[in-house]
Amino acid sequence: MDGEFSIASFYCFSHVIDDVRIKNEIKSFCISNKMRGSIIIAKEGINGTVAGHPDAIEKFEQLLRSIGFNNLNIKHSSSLTMPFYRMKVKIKSEIISMLGESIDPDKERGELVNYSDWNKLISDKDVLLIDSRNSYESKLGTFKGAVTPNIDSFKEFKHYIDQELASHKDKTVAMFCTGGVRCEKAAYYMKAQGFSNVVQLDGGILRYIENTPEEDSQWIGDCFVFDGRVTVNHSLSKGDYTLCRGCNAPLSDEDRRSDKYEEDVSCEYCFDLTTDKKKMASRERSKQIMLSSLRGESSTFLPGTLGDHIP
Repeated sequence: MDGEFSIASFYCFSHVIDDVRIKNEIKSFCISNKMRGSIIIAKEGINGTVAGHPDAIEKFEQLLRSIGFNNLNIKHSSSLTMPFYRMKVKIKSEIISMLGESIDPDKERGELVNYSDWNKLISDKDVLLIDSRNSYESKLGTFKGAVTPNIDSFKEFKHYIDQELASHKDKTVAMFCTGGVRCEKAAYYMKAQGFSNVVQLDGGILRYIENTPEEDSQWIGDCFVFDGRVTVNHSLSKGDYTLCRGCNAPLSDEDRRSDKYEEDVSCEYCFDLTTDKKKMASRERSKQIMLSSLRGESSTFLPGTLGDHIP
């Protein structure tokens, strides 16, 4: 699979009736067109990131719209290497896990704010700016002045809303995330709980940095992405972070200089938490991957990559 790959990250909140048929149709198309990535389908809509040759991605988007996902929120980027190891399409109760069940897409949602209006909005001192992502994402980059909840999973964001934001129902709450789906899911819930003015960055961080000159940007740092690139910088090029295959933590150059870092085995965050047996197993896995690569075989069996998850 040589050449430049197109990457499409997308979601759409929309009523899904025949989820099994849709899953089979999408999976068959992706396999036939040598695409890889991860897609979730639920009664509330679809969410995913896929990569493939540009013509395949274009046809894939046409397929989604023909199925009925007409209001696709989609972002494009590119990579010189395939950023995913496999193609997975799953049916779940939510396209982004938060409430344990699908929302009704016909209910009231938050207001979408265009990237061109975002800087003016968040410069208002009366606006409460919330980073709805996980803590390991926020520490790599976020907007100036943002509140970063200490959460390890988006499932914890509901508790944060109920416990920390409940007293701010009359304020303007502005949220942002990687591509928009987490904010939109949270906004549906917040509107149902009586929050009067909930807004979100339309298209998320990725659309903002794609369309905002760096000298005008309020974004600081890299943006974590859920594929083999790990992070992207303000030009949407691959950042300098890599993943620890022992614990999936994103690692900077400084992190990799730690005495506890061993490529594909451990880092300073997990070294003391993993047994010698697990470290030996990781070394053997790395060896087998290298031998497979030398034989020219695909490494689609790689476990434990963040490319298996969707923001």
